[in-house]
Amino acid sequence: MATLTTWQLLITVIAVAGGTALTGFITFLIFPQGKEAPAFIKRLQSLLPCAIIGMLVVYCMRNVDVFSGSRGMPEAIAAIGIILLHFWRKNSMLSILGGTALYMVLVQFVF
Repeated sequence: MATLTTWQLLITVIAVAGGTALTGFITFLIFPQGKEAPAFIKRLQSLLPCAIIGMLVVYCMRNVDVFSGSRGMPEAIAAIGIILLHFWRKNSMLSILGGTALYMVLVQFVF
């Protein structure tokens, strides 16, 4: 594995920071304040969160083997905990942190 020189690392950080800032600035140029967003953008705004959560669930559960080890029990219990916590408090960050903590406790101390 090759290591980056100081200059290569600096250029990489500047490029990533510039790209991140540029994507934020372009949004304000395309959709100025006071102008109504197009219908397809509003549609994406309502659909993308569910699509992203679905993709993350599939990604996180892709390596669960229900035929060996703990049979996916820690993952299933944590997923149910996340769902219940989210329905109870309606706070995404709390659900993510609570589910992660529950999963880690299950993996480290129970299974």
